[in-house]
Amino acid sequence: MTVLCHLDSIPAGASRGFQLNESSCFVVKSHDGGVHVYANSCPHLGVELEWIADQFLDSEGMLIQCATHGALFLIETGQCVAGPCLGQYLQAVPFVIRDGAVVISID
Repeated sequence: MTVLCHLDSIPAGASRGFQLNESSCFVVKSHDGGVHVYANSCPHLGVELEWIADQFLDSEGMLIQCATHGALFLIETGQCVAGPCLGQYLQAVPFVIRDGAVVISID
């Protein structure tokens, strides 16, 4: 089990990236406080989503955005709703909230 961060370290409508050995993921906290974790890889070409550290969301903080192609993804499901990977999904990373922290299991 790996603790990524404490929930209080990410404000609503924001995101934060994490490097995990050879892979990376990011945590998104939606405006309603929902938490989601995804692999940091666009389904179009497999590129990482952000150009600037921890910047995974559009300017309104309502959608996940690929900085390379401009693809937009729903925060709640990871489904691409605009761009070259329309209809595809980001890879969700299973997690639990334990003692106020986001915890994932790494194989």
